[in-house]
Amino acid sequence: MMKFRRRNLMALTTSALAVPGFVSRAAAQDGGAGVQAAVVRFAALPSASCLVVADHPTAPWRAAHAPAARLFVGSAVKTFILAQYLREVEAGRLTEDQPLAIDDSVRSLSSPVFLDLTGKTAARNVLEAMISHSDNTATDAALAAAGVDRVRALIAEAGLRATQIPNSTRRLFSYLAGAPEGVDVGWAGMQRLIAAPSSAAAAPTRPALNDHQTMASTAEDMVRWYQQALRGAFFRKPGTLVEFKRIQAMADAIVHVVPPDTIAYAKGGSIEWAGFHCFSLPGQMIVGKVPVTFCFTINWSGPDDGVGAIFKSYVGAVADVLKEAARAVG
Repeated sequence: MMKFRRRNLMALTTSALAVPGFVSRAAAQDGGAGVQAAVVRFAALPSASCLVVADHPTAPWRAAHAPAARLFVGSAVKTFILAQYLREVEAGRLTEDQPLAIDDSVRSLSSPVFLDLTGKTAARNVLEAMISHSDNTATDAALAAAGVDRVRALIAEAGLRATQIPNSTRRLFSYLAGAPEGVDVGWAGMQRLIAAPSSAAAAPTRPALNDHQTMASTAEDMVRWYQQALRGAFFRKPGTLVEFKRIQAMADAIVHVVPPDTIAYAKGGSIEWAGFHCFSLPGQMIVGKVPVTFCFTINWSGPDDGVGAIFKSYVGAVADVLKEAARAVG
């Protein structure tokens, strides 16, 4: 989660939204209709995009609304950092037991685990904090260890052309606050930004969705990623996939939207920035033995006091689609 407010509102321009659609191959007729109706309800949310794909061996189907829309997805991109760190472990360049420093060199906003802690801890703890609590200090520590260029190379290898990650969460905040691209204003700068948001940066604020420092993707990209990654396409060792799944299963959003007692892997994202808001949840659930891969994202601009109501509607709509998807798979 990335929660950070500025006083100046900014506008957001996104791709035009398509009409909700449902394509089925021998899916149960009543189940298919239920999924389609649930997707239509999700599509009523602001700037909504979603894709649900059931890889049934004999009756695959997909349901979608504007799946190619490039939107801000926030911390959902942390799945790529986790995967690349584990690939570095496979390559012998890193280990999960090695200590990673937690200090002001990586300290970032929205860090519920490590914000006020200083010292060293095993990389495994950092990776878990990044996924389970979306801790941005953990994210920047893991990203620095894995290497942002290597993470971007993994994204390219996966064929995710619409997906973009920042150099770090702190450089993202710095850029959005007006710093030149690539400049890290440091933890002291982050503190000044919080204390005096109207004067912390000389340049105007920038939109969260941009072409430079952002966390952007499409539902198509995120579904494609989870379909490949959870098959082990990017790992050489079975144990690496097991560890990837173990940590991805810790995401706190899962229990709120996935049907009870259903195995699932995910990583959500959100932001509150200068009147711009995002909720995103890509991942995969296993219904019987059928993988159902999904992504649900909404972006909108509006007052902060309206976020709670929209979040409640978002969670309910996502849970509704996944419930109907599980029913359709049988």
